[in-house]
Amino acid sequence: MARQFALLFVRRLRVPVVLTDIDQTRLDEAVAYIHKEISGLQTKGRIASDEASRLQALVTGTTDKSAFADADWIIEAVFEELAIKQEVFGEFEKIVSPSAVMATNTSSLSVAAIGATLKHPGRLVGFHFFNPVAVMPLVEVVRASSTTDETLATAMKVAAGLRKTAVITSDTTGFVVNRLLAKLLGEAMHAVDTGTHPSVVDGACAPFGLPMPPFVLLDLVGLKVGAHVLDTHHAAFPDRFFDSPNLHKLADYGKIITRNSKGNPSGFDQGALAILRGGQSPMTADEFRRRIEDGLADEIHRMLDEGVVHKPEDIDLCMIMGAGWPFQMGGITPYLDRVGASQRVFGDTFHHPPIRGVAN
Repeated sequence: MARQFALLFVRRLRVPVVLTDIDQTRLDEAVAYIHKEISGLQTKGRIASDEASRLQALVTGTTDKSAFADADWIIEAVFEELAIKQEVFGEFEKIVSPSAVMATNTSSLSVAAIGATLKHPGRLVGFHFFNPVAVMPLVEVVRASSTTDETLATAMKVAAGLRKTAVITSDTTGFVVNRLLAKLLGEAMHAVDTGTHPSVVDGACAPFGLPMPPFVLLDLVGLKVGAHVLDTHHAAFPDRFFDSPNLHKLADYGKIITRNSKGNPSGFDQGALAILRGGQSPMTADEFRRRIEDGLADEIHRMLDEGVVHKPEDIDLCMIMGAGWPFQMGGITPYLDRVGASQRVFGDTFHHPPIRGVAN
């Protein structure tokens, strides 16, 4: 993902971009990828040859961390392990200037926990992109309790320079988009754990209009990554997010979806289905859909009470731009109002009056 960041930063901000890794070969491959992408823009006539040369010259890679001594902005894209992220930032804090902002692309870890070992945690901010970076317009800017106003303002200005829509969130597990997607995926796995066939789950989610059903999404992000994210949410909210033994079995197996020659989903992998061990209480599609609608309404209501964001429209914006929720529905909260989930869960609606949306 770091190479996607580098390409975006050099294209939008026209600033020197330095990548680093512990392996020079990976660095060389990343720089070559970025140079190739820039050359592709020139070939398509989107930039002139002299501009392509200038952009390529701005991108370098080195294993020598001292090259970052005069950096204004550091962003990491290492694996979602707290200790690894703490180690990376601890190393860079010794090198960069006191005014440099340090940003983490964590998708679910606590920004405060990542910065807990820093001498100056005020300059650490969450800056969560969505994949693919060039396409998805959202950045969740995460303010930890120690993040200074100056750091937050810098992050918002950088997001604007990158032509991204930034939403400020509090420092809570999963922030907005991943917390709600984890709720959806966790409920999907819980349904399987209780005996519901995955095809019933995927079919039940069709009315949401998301770009892909739950198990195709799990397969796309990677089953090991999905298991890690759901484990993180279960640890944070054990009363509402499930631990799924079946998901860990699928992660070890490696896949759940089969794909055709064009790479498009074509069904469920029979080997994956064979290793699933379900209970004796399968749900119908209608039962599951109502359960997940109520679960999402409850989670969003809690998020607003917690102050994760200020208003329902912030959550709608995040889900439209970060998860592909259909904009013609008006957002996830108007949808939950329309289907009655809000009323069932907390006896009110998110919007007054409710928003009908184009679909109605």
